[in-house]
Amino acid sequence: MARIAAGRPSAEPNSPEQHDRRRRILRAAARIGAEKPLERVQMHDVAKEAGVAIGTLYRYFPSKVHLFTAVMAAQVDRLREQVREPAPGTAPEDAVADLLVQASRSLLAEPVLSTSMLHASNTAHVATVADTVHIDSTIRETLLTTVGIDNPTVQDVTLVRLLVQCWYGVLQSSLNGRASMADIEGDIRLACRLLLAPRSNAPGE
Repeated sequence: MARIAAGRPSAEPNSPEQHDRRRRILRAAARIGAEKPLERVQMHDVAKEAGVAIGTLYRYFPSKVHLFTAVMAAQVDRLREQVREPAPGTAPEDAVADLLVQASRSLLAEPVLSTSMLHASNTAHVATVADTVHIDSTIRETLLTTVGIDNPTVQDVTLVRLLVQCWYGVLQSSLNGRASMADIEGDIRLACRLLLAPRSNAPGE
């Protein structure tokens, strides 16, 4: 099982060269993680694939939990980039459902990597793995933007948080072989309608 090394937070890149090294590490981890489960991924192999020294890898990612949580954060950034103006007549909750279904299909196309990312991000502690905050805030902002809320209330934020937790659970059920893609899509669409109905910009609010 992946462990957090000494509870040490990751170093942040400052120069363009450091950012490039970090991106190479994340790409290498994603390639290796697509083929091997988390417990079989070796940090030395990731460093070699990325073309960096092992010390550089550990400076940015003290453990596999840090590393694969960061891979998850990069996936979430791509999710945000996929947000498009919904088709005319599309209900806001259905636009959110469309986005989450699309994201689910992408994640489930790489089941080994997605299992590792979800495990790492669920294991990570916010005090030592800063990317957990990035994941949570980016998903929240993406969904609030998709549903059309610029100034969310406390209730809006709570409803979105519950929706994300539900989505994670649905993804995990599929990765465990307990749900088909049809089940996932149906569950996501129902959750969006139920949880987003009381939002602050819903009709009648």
